[in-house]
Amino acid sequence: MAVPFRRTSKTSKRLRRTHYKLHIDGVCVCEHCGAIVKPHTVCKKCGYYDGKQVLNVKTSK
Repeated sequence: MAVPFRRTSKTSKRLRRTHYKLHIDGVCVCEHCGAIVKPHTVCKKCGYYDGKQVLNVKTSK
């Protein structure tokens, strides 16, 4: 078995691992309010779909 001549530094190890990221599939960001919604659905927070208001949503103050 081959053994590394030198220990891998923390920086080298962390730079190599920067590409390991969590990615959520199947969600989009609402263009109107910025909420996270499923694609091709009406936003539950603002009631907009495709740049048009589809639902009248009451906002609590």
